[in-house]
Order: sequence, then C-alpha cells, then structure tokens
Amino acid sequence: MTDTTAEDEFDHEEIVTPRVQRRMAPIVPAQNIAGRALISVIAIMTFLSCLTLGAVTLVHDTAAVWENQISREATIQIKPAEGLDMEAALEKAAAVAGGFPGIVGTRIVDREATARLLEPWLGSGLDIDELPVPRLIIVTLNEAYPPNFERLRIALSAVVPEASIDDHRTWVDRLVTMARTTVTIGVAALALMLTATVLSVVFATRGAMAGNGHIIEVLHFVGAEGRFIATEFRRHFLLTGMKGAASGGLAAVLVFIVFSFWSSRNLATPEADQATALFGNFAIGASGYGGVALIVLVIGILTAATSHLTVIAYLTDLDTRQTDS
Repeated sequence: MTDTTAEDEFDHEEIVTPRVQRRMAPIVPAQNIAGRALISVIAIMTFLSCLTLGAVTLVHDTAAVWENQISREATIQIKPAEGLDMEAALEKAAAVAGGFPGIVGTRIVDREATARLLEPWLGSGLDIDELPVPRLIIVTLNEAYPPNFERLRIALSAVVPEASIDDHRTWVDRLVTMARTTVTIGVAALALMLTATVLSVVFATRGAMAGNGHIIEVLHFVGAEGRFIATEFRRHFLLTGMKGAASGGLAAVLVFIVFSFWSSRNLATPEADQATALFGNFAIGASGYGGVALIVLVIGILTAATSHLTVIAYLTDLDTRQTDS
C-alpha cells in the first residue's frame, strides 16, 4: 500500500476556476424619474388621441346614419285647424301617400308617441287634444326610385290642405356639414397630439443622451457603429412608448365602455333618446377599437423611430464637430 503525499493529491485534483460574468451596463439608463415622466406624458397623449378618434368615429357614423335616413324616410305633417277631424285627415293623407309611386309604406305616429316626442320640452302627462300640436305620418321611401316630392305635395294639398311633407334634406344637410367639419377638426387635433408626442420623445431622447453623452462618445470613438448605439436607444424608447401608449389606450377603451353601458341603461328616457339621436349609442364599434389599437401601435413606432433618428443626428453632428476641430 503506497502512501500519497498532499502534493500528489493536489496534482491529481481538478482545479475548477469559477467564471465570473459581468453584466454589461446598458447604454440607456434603466427606468428613472425622467423615464416614468415620459411614460406618463405618452399615456396622456394617447388617451386624448384615442378619445378624439372615438369622438370622430361617433360623429362620422352618426352623419352616415343621417344621410341614410334621407333616402329612406320622409315626414308628412298635418297642422290642427278649426273644425278639422285630425284622425280622419291622418287616414286620408296616409292613403294618398301609400298609393303614390316611390313610397313603400306609411305609419301614423299615434298620440302616445307624439306625447313622448314633446315630453323633453313640455313635461309628462300631456293631453295633446288640448294643445294645437301637429300630427305626423312617417313615410318609407323606395331608395332606388324615390317619389317626386313636388307632385306628392300637390296630391296631399288637394285632399288635406293642412298637410305638408318634409324630406328632411335641408336640416340633415346642415347637420352633415357640421359633422364633417367636426371630423376635420378632430383629425387636425389628432395630428397635433401625435406631433406633441413626437416632440416629447425628441426632448426625452436628448435628455437621456445628455446624461450619457460621455458613454456615447467613448463608444463611438472606439469604433461602435452609430446603428448599434441608435438601436439601443430605439429598443429602450420602443418599450417606453408601448408602455405609455398601452396605458392611455386602455384608459380610453374603459371610458368608451362606461359611456356605452350608461347609454344602454338609459335608453327609455327622453334625454337619452335625444343624445342617441345626435351621437348614436356611444358605441364606437369594431372599427373604433381597431383605431385605438392602431394609435397605440403608431405611437410606439413613432417613439422608437424618433429616438433612432435623434441619436443618428446627434452622432452625425458629433462627427462633423470632430472633423472641423
């Protein structure tokens, strides 16, 4: 049996040297006060942009409904007069309109419906027989072959002189014009908000570079390509922009859901009926939610692209100053 010395044992032992890996510090600093402030600014801008887009979508859809109603319906109005049998006059006017070419149906607005129309202004419990209230007949038109309204007016006047027909074109055209103007203003406001977001990213990027300018200059002068440095900034600000944009977009979606829920719960009230007639049911639909997602994506991409271009411009200016000196 042979004895082994400590030196022999040491010679036969495997020497394991632990490898210590140092984590490379990022060029762009981790989330700090400036980064959190930028996320808040982007979230607010995205929230306002999404609200603007939702309002534009509601107005645009409502204007489309108004234009569609022009081609579908008209209204015959019969004014009360001394000795006029209103119910008989309504039946006569409905019969004349129902047999006129280009009209596919008529519907007399009954007393209860007439009282509900006047309720927001005159209150509940109305007795329309005691008031000189005109009565209405809803006329459904043939969209492909609309009637000749001038001939229809003459035919109605011959049977019921107190009757007049309104195709709604005058006031609906005004509302549509107002809606289109509102849409134009909304799109302009949306563009301004996106521009403000881009400018905020520019200033935030320059601030980040001001705090790390010596690192950028050293990396650039030792051979790091501008694309590498710009990629680091782009990745950082893309994540920052998506965080802020997603937060603002989610808040806007919650606002739309709350308004849509409120509208659906108050459909029976006269106030909700008037609001629905002007703005729809406050539901922006799939296209509206798709627009919100698109704005979130666009703001994230703009944030990344703006930071990338800003870094490239900074490095180009740095090279120019180095060459001049």
